[in-house]
Amino acid sequence: MDPWFKESNSAGKLRQNSYRPSLGSFLFKLFVSTRSITFWLIFANIIFFIVALILGFSVAKPCEETICNQIAIQPTNLIFNGYVWTLITSMFMHSGFAHLIINMFVLFSLGKFCERIIGRKRFFRFYMLSGIFAGLLYVALAYFFGNSVLGEKIFGNASSYAVGASGAIFAIAGLFVILTPYLKFCFIFLPFFSLPAYIMVPLVLLATWLVSASTGMAVGNTAHLGGFLYGVAYGIYLRIKYKRKSRLIRDMFC
Repeated sequence: MDPWFKESNSAGKLRQNSYRPSLGSFLFKLFVSTRSITFWLIFANIIFFIVALILGFSVAKPCEETICNQIAIQPTNLIFNGYVWTLITSMFMHSGFAHLIINMFVLFSLGKFCERIIGRKRFFRFYMLSGIFAGLLYVALAYFFGNSVLGEKIFGNASSYAVGASGAIFAIAGLFVILTPYLKFCFIFLPFFSLPAYIMVPLVLLATWLVSASTGMAVGNTAHLGGFLYGVAYGIYLRIKYKRKSRLIRDMFC
């Protein structure tokens, strides 16, 4: 049962002796319903990465010369060339094995717990929409504010490409900041150091931004920000709509 709402038991009720499971429903339960959405998202990311490598994806070559141009999100391509699909494909592609492993580890750590709190269907919608919003904010800020040297360091530029699931992952973390603000988070490289979500998540977001801006490291900070803001906004929505349940969840992790 989804913790945030209770479905009616009267609507669409069937008598037990009239139900005959089909082969389709059996296969769905065997291969889909028994697995979490988090599992399928990780699986999709891994398969997408392998297929892209087979088709010629390589960070050693300019993105314009490989299939990267059709997968990664780039402000110019999206605005002027109509590459709308890259809002989705960029969410499931990563720049290398290390990028993939780190993001999938964090998604595994946070996704299943988030899924149990808000439900499978709601989690899937939340994940996809937050990733799309993160991509749109990345495009908008890079296009409008990335035209100067300082702006490029902070926001990127209109010709830069971005891939990765981290926008949606930061949305999950942003959701926890609102729903479970006192839940302890560990930094991935310092597993014995933990802080409450409301401190750790903004701290990681800010630290990553400062390091990348000062070193010139290519990081989609504005996509991270977009995902974080979407998660915070959705968390506020849930707290307002489901006051009692959100209070119980928050108190459980004080």
